[in-house]
Order: sequence, then C-alpha cells, then structure tokens
Amino acid sequence: MAEICIFPIPGCVTFPGTVFPLHVFEPRYRDMIRHCLETETPVAICHTRKALSPGKPSDSLEQALNSNQATYWPYDVFSAGRCELLETLADGRMLLNVHIEQRYRRLHEIQLLPWQIHACEPFPDQPLSTEAAAECPLLRDKIIHRLQALTHADPTARELIHQLAEADEWKLKDHGSFSFALFGIIRFDPAILQSLLEMDSAQARLQQTLELLNQL
Repeated sequence: MAEICIFPIPGCVTFPGTVFPLHVFEPRYRDMIRHCLETETPVAICHTRKALSPGKPSDSLEQALNSNQATYWPYDVFSAGRCELLETLADGRMLLNVHIEQRYRRLHEIQLLPWQIHACEPFPDQPLSTEAAAECPLLRDKIIHRLQALTHADPTARELIHQLAEADEWKLKDHGSFSFALFGIIRFDPAILQSLLEMDSAQARLQQTLELLNQL
C-alpha cells in the first residue's frame, strides 16, 4: 500500500512514462507540494468525478494566492509520481514537473483536508497471453503508420512521429510502457483517456487507440 497526495484537475488524465508540468498557486497545494518534496510522497495528477465544494471567487492574483479553490473527488484509478521543483516565484507560486511513474487504484481516503491523501495500491497490467503478445508489435506499427498519415501536412508533428518510429527510446519500450507513453503526444476526450487508463491489458489499450485514431 502507498500513500498518495492528490492534485485533482478536472479533465486531466495522466499516464505512466510522461512528465506533467504543474503550476501551483493555492496555499494548501503549495503546502502539499512542500510536504511531498520533504517526504518523497508521490503526487497524483488526476481527472475528477465531481466537485465536493465550490471555489472561492477571486478577482485578483493576490486573492487567488491567499485562498483555496474548489475541492474535487478523484477517479479510483490514476497515475502518480515524484515532484521536481523547478522554481518558486517571488509571490510563492511554484513551477514543477511531476514525473508520472506508476498507475494506482484508490483504496480509501486517509486525509481530506487541507489536501487529500489516499491509500492506494499499484494497478499493473495483467500478463499478456501468447496471442495478445504476438499481436502487440503489429498494433504498434499500425499506430505509428496512422499517426504518420494524420501528421503528414504538419512538419513539426511529422518530425515528432518520425522520432517515435525511429528512436531507440521508443523501440525498447515494452508494450505497456509504449501504450502509456503515446498519450504524452496524442490527446483524446478525458472520458476516453480515463477509460484507456483503467484498461489492464496493453493489447486492449493499443487496439482501442488504433480504433480511435482510425476514426480521425
């Protein structure tokens, strides 16, 4: 079991193997991040089911920096990782990278205020059958080819997909890591991304991703 601090962002789904840039201005979350840095507690950047309490209105940055905003309830499956503090601004705002390392399933809440801490367990993929493992390389190739077709008219995006196809960093990823890291460069609706995150099969995730790309 692991204790995870929650940074809820409506509409935001993160995947292992990606890096999430984070701008923290609320007082409680500045305190939470300091706690995480001091204790090496992972932070989950996660999509939300509902708002538990509304945010306080603020007409200025100064008011926002001295008040807390809305409180949200997270989904039960999310990804988390370690914080890297890049800069603390003069007004107290914090600029960070969150290195998303692992997927977790929420078990129960430990603390709700002033920030949320939940007890969680790792949520790994199920082992692949022989047939599914054999299909994954074909799905990976089809995804790359489809991305190449979709980005043909955009030189910047085309170069990014070329790196995906040719770089050893991508070629050496196992099927699960590859299926997660894709979502550092492609985006779908949050509800779709959350459903992909909750799949416990790399083959199923790759198949669903290909089907979604083929609809574009």
